[in-house]
Formats: sequence, C-alpha cells, structure tokens
Amino acid sequence: MTKPNTMIKAHGTGNDFLIYCDADGSVNPTPREVRELCDRHFGLGADGLIRVTKPQFVDQVSTEVADECGAKGVQWFMDYRNADGSLAEMCGNGTRATALFAQHEGLADADQPFMLGTRAGVKMLSSLGAQPGLGQHVFRVDMGGWSMGELYAYTVSIPGQPGQAPGTFVDMGNPHVVAVIEDAQSTLPVIDDLDLTHAPKVEPQLDHGQNVEFVRIDDMDERADQGEATMRVYERGCGETLSCGTGLCATAITLRARTGINHWRITVAGGILDVAVTDNDVQLTGNAELVATVTLMH
Repeated sequence: MTKPNTMIKAHGTGNDFLIYCDADGSVNPTPREVRELCDRHFGLGADGLIRVTKPQFVDQVSTEVADECGAKGVQWFMDYRNADGSLAEMCGNGTRATALFAQHEGLADADQPFMLGTRAGVKMLSSLGAQPGLGQHVFRVDMGGWSMGELYAYTVSIPGQPGQAPGTFVDMGNPHVVAVIEDAQSTLPVIDDLDLTHAPKVEPQLDHGQNVEFVRIDDMDERADQGEATMRVYERGCGETLSCGTGLCATAITLRARTGINHWRITVAGGILDVAVTDNDVQLTGNAELVATVTLMH
C-alpha cells in the first residue's frame, strides 16, 4: 500500500484537499488510490490530493522546474493530483492550503516567505493573517508569469443547455478558457442558472483539455483601478468546484484585457478573493483552512 495512513483535510475557499507530508519519498499513491481517497461516498472526499515532499521525490517534473527548485533552495514541493488521479501542473488554492499545512507541521515560518515547488514553477507565498472580507488565514501567492491567447478565439457551450459564449485561452501553468457571460456576446443562461453537471464543450478543442471559467462582471471603477466579478468553474479532472486559484487568475487576466482594470475582487461559491495582474505576473490573495486530521481504518 502506498496510501498515507494519516492526512489533514484542508480547503482554500471551498476548494478542498487531502494533504500529507512525505519527507522521505516513500508514500506515493497510485492514480487508483488517489481516486479512492478523494471519492466523496466511499473515500474521504476531496477535489484533489496534495503530497508535500522533497523536490527530488517528485515524478514528471520538467528539467527547467527542477533547476529552478535547486537554484532557489526549495525544500518542499506540492505534488498535486486531481480527484480522478491525474497529475496537475498547478493549483492556486492548493498552494495556500499547503502553506498553512506547512506552518502547522513546522515546515514553514509564518513570518517568512514560503517558497513552494510546483510543476508550474516555484511559487512564493506570504502569510497575511486575518484580513477583513477574506478570512482568518490569508496568504498572498505570487503566481508568476502568464500568457493569453487572442480574446474570444474559442466558443464555449454546455451540454444540454441553450446558447454559447466566446472564450479566451489563458495559460497559468495549466490551461484555462474563460467565458464572460451575461453580456451582449453571450447567449448562455445567467450565471446562477448554469448546469455544470457535465463538462463544458470548447471549440476548437485543446489537446489536453482545460478548466473552464464562467464570469459575470458585477462592478467597475476605472478611476480606482478596481473591478468586481462573480465566477463559476468546471475543473479538468474533478468537475465543478467551489473555487479555483489558477482559474481566478485566468479570469482576472481576461477581464484586464477586456476592461483595462488590473485589480479584481472575485466572488466564488467558496468565498471572496483578490487578484492583481501586471504584464509580468499575477498575485492571488485568499484564505485557507485546516479542517481535521483523518486516519484511515485500513
């Protein structure tokens, strides 16, 4: 058995995870074991599993990322698996949950930046403590660089529902297509009426699938360089989730290209987060919580 015996259940604005520390690289679950653990009826239930381990014990990491971890002296790596057992390049909410877990386990200091390896590169997290409107255990994550395709180059539809919306591709280390709805270019239902039981259809198709975000602009203040929006997300490998960190970043990047506003406060089903975008990087600020320690019976 390569499943961990004891894990901590955690979440970042409702995007929930099972997290454990594998300091010697000996507890590396198979995809089937990940699916069993994350199953919400027969397992413990989670959107994904996070194995916190040393960079040298992680499979399928690019040479570039391995070199970056070495150059920056990274001690811990977020080896993230989706609920279906597949590997994920990055999870923004997962980085915050991992940072809080690392503090709890004595792997990180709250008063020092935490450098965390991911398959999308090294991310730096700063602990901000309690922040009004965001939560009690708030972290700011420097999500690094991003790239975006042509605005509205894709078409997004939902099986079984009428209408479609233009979508924009954003690469956050993992692939996203962002559809702004409830405007003149979209014929999809309003955001509260979307049925995301089944994976949205994106045309043209991306080779390895994508996360899909549906976004409504709620308010804009160009003078203050501040916008507000609401987002729902269908995540590749696990379905609709209450939040998606990289999806929030992809959303803010798309909204910036559309409106010129750099700072966005975005509401998801699991809470509220802040996203700030520049030409070179994007910063995600939001809460994380540790819920319980769980020990398997067998």
